[in-house]
Amino acid sequence: MDLPCEREERKLSNEELLETGKGILLKESKALAEAASLVGQEIVDAAHIVARCKGRIVVSGLGKSGHVGRKTAATFASLGVPAFFLHATEGAHGDLGMVCREDVGYFISNSGETKELIRLMPFFKRLGAPIIAVTGGMDSPLAKDADIVLNSHIEKEADPLGLAPMSSTTLQMAIGDAVAGMSTKLLGLQKEDFALFHPGGSLGKMLLLRVRDLMGSGDKLPITNKNALVRDALFDITSKGYGATAIVDDEGLLVGVFTDGDLRRLMEKQGLKGLDMPVGDVMTRGPRTISPDKLAMEAVRIVEQWEVSAIIVVENGKPIGMVHIHEILKAGVA
Repeated sequence: MDLPCEREERKLSNEELLETGKGILLKESKALAEAASLVGQEIVDAAHIVARCKGRIVVSGLGKSGHVGRKTAATFASLGVPAFFLHATEGAHGDLGMVCREDVGYFISNSGETKELIRLMPFFKRLGAPIIAVTGGMDSPLAKDADIVLNSHIEKEADPLGLAPMSSTTLQMAIGDAVAGMSTKLLGLQKEDFALFHPGGSLGKMLLLRVRDLMGSGDKLPITNKNALVRDALFDITSKGYGATAIVDDEGLLVGVFTDGDLRRLMEKQGLKGLDMPVGDVMTRGPRTISPDKLAMEAVRIVEQWEVSAIIVVENGKPIGMVHIHEILKAGVA
């Protein structure tokens, strides 16, 4: 039967449609809960095999299980466990050349009878590479020949027709996440390690970027001696774009800060004569500072906690830079 690209919607109430959506979510969550109640030593053994792998985790599957496999391989890799996806069909046509004896096979098949996947098993066996199978067919050829079997059996798909892979693929993916997460615990992976694998992402920026990477220093740093007049400090404030200038003593040590807010308050009280006052007399003492080696996220915390727009970066008591909230936002940290 030819199916048109444009189909006419059935007349369903919003309540009926919402009930269908909720039902699918509940059926899938039930499948996950049942699997969690049945899982045992086998998943612990699988996690140890993954964590001890000296090569790569070779994830393979076909069809919807193949899509799950691609995601599972990506999850392993993002957690620092080298992994790649091997298409079950392509594997038998030359791609098995990528597999080494130090690798671990991670095969996914709902039925456990996917012929293309089963054909790959003898090669892994000859190499001595262990095989972890994720399958709902516990009596299948895949389950019988695998070293570790993780049960992904479900009673019924969440699809309203009970046909399309939904609960089964959700469970397959969750099992992969569980094995990956357990391996992470065994390997002692830290947030900083995770960030190294994701330098372009927001987490990578939060955990890798340091204050010195964002601060303005050298000629960009507004700095004024405490004996200078306010009019001189005004030039430093406006020319560097930070809305503030660091105030230092004759040894170059930080003694305060003078901001555009301080200037407005001074002008309200003193008028133009305030411009000829020593900036050290009207500066704000005890400014918020940060070390250049602190994470940029620490600068975000200070900005939010103290409601300031710029922070002076200090090393050995001397200002060496300044970081503005705009620079933090531009870097994608906050």
